[in-house]
Order: sequence, then structure tokens, then C-alpha cells
Amino acid sequence: MYLSCNLFIILLAHFVHAEWNTKDFLKREHSLIKPYYGSGLDIPFWQFTGSTIITPNYIRLTDDAPSKRGSIWNLMPLNVRNWELQVHFKVHGNGKLFGDGFAIWYAKEPLIDGPVFGSKDYFQGLAVIVDTYSNHNGPHNHQHPYVSAMVNNGSLSYDHDRDGTHTQVAGCEARFRNFGFDTHLAIRYEKDVLTVSTDMENKAAWKQCFQVTGVRLPTGYHLGISATTGDLSDNHDIISLRLYELDLPDDPQPQEDRSNIIPSAKFFEPPRDHVEDPKPSSLSGIKIFFLMLLGSVAIVACVVLGIMFYQKQQEKSRKRFY
Repeated sequence: MYLSCNLFIILLAHFVHAEWNTKDFLKREHSLIKPYYGSGLDIPFWQFTGSTIITPNYIRLTDDAPSKRGSIWNLMPLNVRNWELQVHFKVHGNGKLFGDGFAIWYAKEPLIDGPVFGSKDYFQGLAVIVDTYSNHNGPHNHQHPYVSAMVNNGSLSYDHDRDGTHTQVAGCEARFRNFGFDTHLAIRYEKDVLTVSTDMENKAAWKQCFQVTGVRLPTGYHLGISATTGDLSDNHDIISLRLYELDLPDDPQPQEDRSNIIPSAKFFEPPRDHVEDPKPSSLSGIKIFFLMLLGSVAIVACVVLGIMFYQKQQEKSRKRFY
């Protein structure tokens, strides 16, 4: 009887310890799960901007229309050193040509509209960019959609003309548009190792996209996700964001203060020469039309004059024989 009581107490203590160990559980203040709304029309711990629309089943950052920007940002700073963010999303549209894409952020300054997929350029932090633009730019061989990561200390600019290949730390191709099943992406930051994985084949299993070591990120930045369309467009829908704190007892420096370090990465992909795009013509469409018309008239005139000159030569030739 005494042994049974001790065993019961040990099991109860173990259960209570597991229940209160928050590192084993989802961090709800940094997650976005249905139902999205709280007591009113606001989403607890989150704020959205631009063209973002909240529905009962998804959060649409942009609809399938040109020149849209939308974002949603977590208002709570993430004071966690090792974490994993799982993103359930859907990108779909009617066009054969589509764009531009969306970006997942861990950034110092949230809620700032900008040209990098709807958020700020020269940011500080991490951006995982999902570029869907169907006509890729620049001297590279990968196809789109394309997933890449950029670590920025505030001094780098994302180069749209080269699809960000000059500043990315790594990337991979990933097809996911217009699928009839769920698509997922996971960002894992563990002991200064950044791993991005995808689940795009309806197999309920993660497939590693890329892994980069030597990535140093500070604590206290904000999670967010933004999307944009240009001349080409798509629906960019977020179904859920789940943030997990990783419980790593063997982390050699779990108590290190990372609140003030500068974002950095030891590895960047080899730089490519930046070749300027040809400058567009300053002539308007009407001017080009009239120039083409004048050119056509000039060609016809030359042909007519040539025919007349040839006929006169033939007449002179015939007169010499009479």
C-alpha cells in the first residue's frame, strides 16, 4: 500500500511537471489558429495591414488582383532562442502568369509597408521569401516558385531585378500553386542553424529545402507574414501559423543574452555580377506607331521608285534595238 501511494505521488508529480513545462507546448501568443477573432473584431496579439481580409477559414493577404499589399504581424516580441514556425498556406489564382509572392518575417520593426513583398527593405532580421513570379529575373537557372532566406543587419537591399539571389543564404525550388491539398512550410532555428522544410506533396512529411549553419539572430524580434502582387497576381492565403519553443537541454549557452546582438550569417551564396537591365525606350506607344508607319511608307516608296527606275531602263534598252 505504501509503495502504491509513493508511485501515485511520483506519477502525479510527473504529470504536473509535464503540464506546466510550457516548452513542450505551442506558444499561443505567437500563433495564429482558427477561430482567429477574439471577443471582438480584433485578433489577440496580432495586427493586420493593407489589403488583408480575415475570413472564418483563412487570412487573405492579397486577392487575385494587381497592385495589392497585405500583411499580418505578431505584436508580442519573441523572446525565445530556439524555435520552429510552421506555416499552413495556400496560393492560387486563375492566371497562367502569376506573382509576386509572400515573405515570412522575423524582424526588428513590424508593421512597416515596403517594397519587399509588402514589407520593409533594409530590414534587420530574417526573411524567408516565397517568390512565385512566373517570369524570373536575372542570371540564375532556378525555376519558380522559389523559396529563399535572407539574413539582414539593416545594410542590405533586396534586389527584385535579380530575385534576391545576391543576398540570399540559400534557396530551393518548391511547387505548390493551385494544389487541391494542404501545403506547409516550416522554419526551424536551433543552435544557430536555420532549416527550412516543406510539405508540398500531400504526404504529411517534411522535406528539407535547405539548411544553413552559423546564423545568429537576436531575441525580441517580431514574427510576421506579408504578400504582394504587381502586374501579375494571385490569392495569398494563410490558414495557420504555429510557433513552438524548442526544449533543448543540451544547448551549451541557454542563458546567453541575445537581445542586442546583430543579425548575421557566416555563409552567403556566391555573388553574381549585377548586369543592368536594358533601359526602356523613352518613346511613347503613339510615337512608336507613327515611326513604324513612316518606316512602312518609306519602304513602299523605295519599292515603287525602284520599279519605275527599272521600267525606264527597260524602255531605253528596247529603243536601242529599233
